[in-house]
Amino acid sequence: MDRRRFEEFAEEAFDALPEELLGYVDNCVFVVEDWPDAETLEAMGIESRDGLLGLYQGAPLTDRSVHSSGLLPDRIVLYQRPIERYAAWEGLTLFEVIYDTLVHEVGHHFGLDEDELARLEGWE
Repeated sequence: MDRRRFEEFAEEAFDALPEELLGYVDNCVFVVEDWPDAETLEAMGIESRDGLLGLYQGAPLTDRSVHSSGLLPDRIVLYQRPIERYAAWEGLTLFEVIYDTLVHEVGHHFGLDEDELARLEGWE
C-alpha cells in the first residue's frame, strides 16, 4: 500500500479514538515510517523488525511539571510495513491494527508501562 493511503487509514483510526482520550494528548505529533531502524530495535531488545508496530518517544505526562514547557513535541510513530504484515498474519483490518497501536502508544504518553497496558488491553 502506498504511504498516502496508509496515512488516510491512520487519520481515520486517530479520529475514531475516544474524545475523552484525545482531550489529554498534549504536545504530541503522529508520524508514519516504513520500518523501525536497527538502533531502535536494539535499544528495545527486539530482534525482528516486524516486532515493533509503533513507538512512543517523549516525556510521559506523568513525568512533566510546570517547568516542562518548551519541550519539543513527543512523537508517536506508526511503522507501516510491520503493521501491514501483522494485519495480514492475524487476519485483521489495517484500521484495527492501527487503532490498537495508537491506543497503546497514547497509553505510553499518559505514563502507562507495558505491564499496565497489557492488563488494560486484556493480554494478562
